[in-house]
Amino acid sequence: MESINKTLVVVKIGGTEGVDFRLICNDVRDLIQKEFHIVLVHGGSAEANLLGESLGYPPRFVTSPSGFTSRYTDRKTLEIFSMAVNGKVNTMLVEQLQVFGVNALGLCGLDGRLISAKRKEAIRIIENGRQKMLRDDFTGRIEAVNKDLLEILINYKYVPVIAPLAASKEGVPLNVDADRAAAMIASALHADTLVMLTAVPGLMRSFPDESTLIKHLSMEELDDALEFARDRMKKKVLGAKEALQGGVRQVVIADGRIANPVSSAMAGNGTTISQL
Repeated sequence: MESINKTLVVVKIGGTEGVDFRLICNDVRDLIQKEFHIVLVHGGSAEANLLGESLGYPPRFVTSPSGFTSRYTDRKTLEIFSMAVNGKVNTMLVEQLQVFGVNALGLCGLDGRLISAKRKEAIRIIENGRQKMLRDDFTGRIEAVNKDLLEILINYKYVPVIAPLAASKEGVPLNVDADRAAAMIASALHADTLVMLTAVPGLMRSFPDESTLIKHLSMEELDDALEFARDRMKKKVLGAKEALQGGVRQVVIADGRIANPVSSAMAGNGTTISQL
């Protein structure tokens, strides 16, 4: 896949909150016409939250001792998350790509064991200043990506659109972090670039002051960057580090609300994180 690697871009898209699917899909079409190969990974927390609330089962978010926030996923939450993210968001994104003439194929990490993960049956959290353990959790730590399946799809000119569910060893679906899934997929495919589109211009030293946007970071500066990353941005910084460690040339955290957001990110608009 060496010829593909040089033009392969993995794009991580936030769910439906803040980013504009039409702008992204239009840009993906233009990049494909320029002979880029694109793999899309998406989230969908906002849709999952709305669905859970409408069903009388609102989400519960927990914070780890290291300061990372995640969704506590019991079995019912897993089913709601799957309906919203794999059912609705994935289908909407594939629909929009098809409207723009892009032959997209929607799937999640459970399909063909595209993403394999180890289940975190118990997670340690901080609640009211004290540590406690939560059990019966259906989240996972990604261990492997079925790159052969993705390479087949890419070589046959499909654009994979991937929802953040993985398969456990036993075949049970697991909720996995979409930013880190994108990083693992980009690493497995030896992608040239990972673009993380979000509803802000990039990583800011003093959020939400956009004048403090950081234009460039080296991999060595990422640990320090975690100190001023806020909320979900922490996972993006961690995902960027994992992608670079996995051989991706550059990661760009950029604005998904603007025209040509992927092309703009690749041109240096946003926060570019590279090996040096």
